[in-house]
Amino acid sequence: MSILYDEGQQAIATESRRVLDARASKDRLLKLLEQVGEHDAPFWDTAVEQGWTALAVPEEHGGLGLGLVELGLVAQASGAATAGAPFLTPGFGVTHALVAAGNADAAAKYLPQIAAGEARGAVAFAEGTDILPAAPATRFADGKLTGSKPAVPGGLKAELALVWASGANGPVLALAELAGAERKAVSSFDNSRLYADLTFAGTPATVLAEGAAATALAREVLARMAVVTAHEQVGGAEALLHIARDYAVTRKAFGQLIGAFQSVKHRIAEMYGLVEIARANCIHAAASAGTDGFLLAAADARLTATEAYDTCARDCVQIHGGIGVTWEQGLHLHMRRARSLAIEQGNLLFWEDLLVETLTGEAA
Repeated sequence: MSILYDEGQQAIATESRRVLDARASKDRLLKLLEQVGEHDAPFWDTAVEQGWTALAVPEEHGGLGLGLVELGLVAQASGAATAGAPFLTPGFGVTHALVAAGNADAAAKYLPQIAAGEARGAVAFAEGTDILPAAPATRFADGKLTGSKPAVPGGLKAELALVWASGANGPVLALAELAGAERKAVSSFDNSRLYADLTFAGTPATVLAEGAAATALAREVLARMAVVTAHEQVGGAEALLHIARDYAVTRKAFGQLIGAFQSVKHRIAEMYGLVEIARANCIHAAASAGTDGFLLAAADARLTATEAYDTCARDCVQIHGGIGVTWEQGLHLHMRRARSLAIEQGNLLFWEDLLVETLTGEAA
């Protein structure tokens, strides 16, 4: 697959940015930080209206049948706008699991709902700091789930959850309707992510994969979600780069533009380098989907995009001096999101270990 965007992909990128530039609201996002259990409903309505929920759903189930490249472009625009609804990326994870598992009944039942935005997805793999535990404490038996999953992104208002559990014959990847689960909201510094502790007490679920097939599919889902998240991180980092540059060429200190000082311009140059390296890795990873090198490419994208977003968030605040830390300036929205995205889909240690394991063939 080419790593150059074609005309249709460029149109998706342009239209996504245009729509979100027109509809994103910093004041709305600031208000969400003071609430627990609410998300940016206008953003989600926009996502459904624009067909972003249907991007990865096959055409026979009411979707557009597109792939990681197109999802990444939308995610990049969402990252720049610090979109306050966490359902697009995990929704894609649920979609991919349904398609790849080959369960025709489950796919026919749920994929049209996901495409139409009627069913929002969450991915509940982690237990503690381990994003994909070898022996999850959550159990699956007789078609039901028992156990709990902490701080699931989007878990508070999602209708479906893809759950990593233990079964009689090893790990199980199961899909549960969250109407049958208990939820407890988790207060965080980025409340619009809708983190929730999920408790399953005999919750009915559908098995999508078991044993070694479940492990392989869970890794694939995680890697694909990581690539989408990496695009979102690049979108946020690029927005901060532009904000920092614009400020540096207009703000004066000691009679000259602050962009003339080495401590500022070198910092902005470093931000530019990090963004472009991460962007290149994201494009390569998206184009590598389905190949033997995909896991390695996904890890590269995840690691470099996390570093780019974290560094740009920190340095942009520094370049703005005292106003960089004020509530009204809003730079903290990116700083909060950079930290949230750095731990969703696995932290840096997980991806570094995966990178080493992929390169050496030995567990890190």
